[in-house]
Amino acid sequence: MKLSKDIINCKSCIYRNLLYEMLSDEEYEKVNTSRTEIIYDRGELMIQEGGEINEFMYLRKGLVKMYKTNSQGKDQILTINKPGDFINLLSIFSQKTQQYSVSALEETHVCSVKLDTIMEIIKSNSEFAIRIMNRMSYIADEIIKKRFEINQRQVKGRVAYMLRFLAEQIYHKNEFRMPITRRELGELISMTTENTIRTMSEFKKDGIIEMDGKNIHLVDFERLKKVCEMG
Repeated sequence: MKLSKDIINCKSCIYRNLLYEMLSDEEYEKVNTSRTEIIYDRGELMIQEGGEINEFMYLRKGLVKMYKTNSQGKDQILTINKPGDFINLLSIFSQKTQQYSVSALEETHVCSVKLDTIMEIIKSNSEFAIRIMNRMSYIADEIIKKRFEINQRQVKGRVAYMLRFLAEQIYHKNEFRMPITRRELGELISMTTENTIRTMSEFKKDGIIEMDGKNIHLVDFERLKKVCEMG
């Protein structure tokens, strides 16, 4: 973890309209003076489950995984977050401690604002409070929707769903480097590592994808979509 000073002030941030567009100049200044820009390396733990909640974080660059760990020490990935996402918004009003962990999947840039500052603005700015509620609902809905869609599919459909998600919503192209291991992909779709690897190999054999280590090329995207839709 290291500190950065890429953003001169909050008004120059391309993500400010996601949440801060209705703030007054005074409120902008409060946010600006209480924020910290942080860069995390790949694999670095950003949020520890059970840790105290004292900051409000959103993702400016990179990818992170949100996950929980069971009593046997096994991780269950809940979702993958991309730039523009608020990575700890779901817990800040209902709990005093983090309800999940977050780790960087690649070099990741985060803007962290002191939670006390956010709470102070919420109390005085109803539009801002409503925007916060809207974002919380959106995030919760997205997680529920993805888990539902994954759970409705068999193994091939689940793997196809995640490859399509990475291509369409994360990288916006059909060639990319997998940000997670085969084991993590299995965790994300609630399948064993062996079944995940076997399905990827079958996709390669059928000419749907090409693999070179972690580099993936979705050769026949239309067939992949059909597998995804058929489940």
